[in-house]
Amino acid sequence: MTYGIITRVAAPGDAYDAIHQAVLARAPQVGLTGLLVHIGRVTADGFEVIEVWESEEHLDAANKAVVDPAMAEIFGDSPPPGPPPVIETFDVRGLVIPAANLLS
Repeated sequence: MTYGIITRVAAPGDAYDAIHQAVLARAPQVGLTGLLVHIGRVTADGFEVIEVWESEEHLDAANKAVVDPAMAEIFGDSPPPGPPPVIETFDVRGLVIPAANLLS
């Protein structure tokens, strides 16, 4: 069953760019198995990430292997500045990615 998550972060778009680049640098070695779509966008309050995964377990594994080390590289042992992210999960009712031949 697919798993959707929206993460809203009150930080500048440059922070997203740095995290995204660090994740992309790690992903080829470790992989992002189970990620169906990732969308990052700047908002009036910071940035937002919308993702759809094959399962919550895939997301957890990717966070542990790729995202958490990338965040540690950028922010060290301290949490990122600003308030904690707002996380919302959602049931994916439909997903169409024609270029990936994905219909779910």
